[in-house]
Amino acid sequence: MTEQNFDQMRRAMVASQLRTTGVNDPAVVAAMSEVPRERFVPADRRAVAYADAAVPLGEGRALNPPMVVGRLLTEAHLKGDESVLVIGAGTGYSAAVLARLVHAVTMVEDSATLAGQARAALAGTGVAVVEGPLNIGHAAGGPYDFILIDGAVEEIPQAILDQVEQGEIAFVLADRGVTRLAIGRVAGRALGTTIIADAAAATLPGFAKPRGFSF
Repeated sequence: MTEQNFDQMRRAMVASQLRTTGVNDPAVVAAMSEVPRERFVPADRRAVAYADAAVPLGEGRALNPPMVVGRLLTEAHLKGDESVLVIGAGTGYSAAVLARLVHAVTMVEDSATLAGQARAALAGTGVAVVEGPLNIGHAAGGPYDFILIDGAVEEIPQAILDQVEQGEIAFVLADRGVTRLAIGRVAGRALGTTIIADAAAATLPGFAKPRGFSF
């Protein structure tokens, strides 16, 4: 594959996957038109980097379909001056897109391998890469104006909600086998959630609801 091939694939992604699914924020479309998604997937999977599907990254993780990232960032209505945390950023694609949209981006990743790949792919972008458990976020860098949880979760721990200062959290809600794009607004220590649309997304570890006892 050549750079020209990837440029053509990126344009096709914008036309067929983003614009047709409600990704209509000009800034988000421009950012996703510019970030080379192929740099954030394993070399043997670059040919499918722009497919309308999750791309396995190893470590049991995957890069979410382009529409998932594009739609969540569109619904966030970012202004450009925000401090943002990306949780479960994997190799850093969504963090790279956000780096073109906001003032400051920190990403947290629990896999040392993926975090290392993210540092290499994000060199020069200004994104801070932090290694640590996903379900506690990164309070030391907060409070944040916006948090993107880059995958499907059953619940958001209070420790993460406490890191948003009257802002929003974008995530994929996993509920009994169904995943839906969602935007949550934090007020005080509570989260009010709006469901946007059904969408397939990779599940993040560490965010499962406790299972109740049953006979």
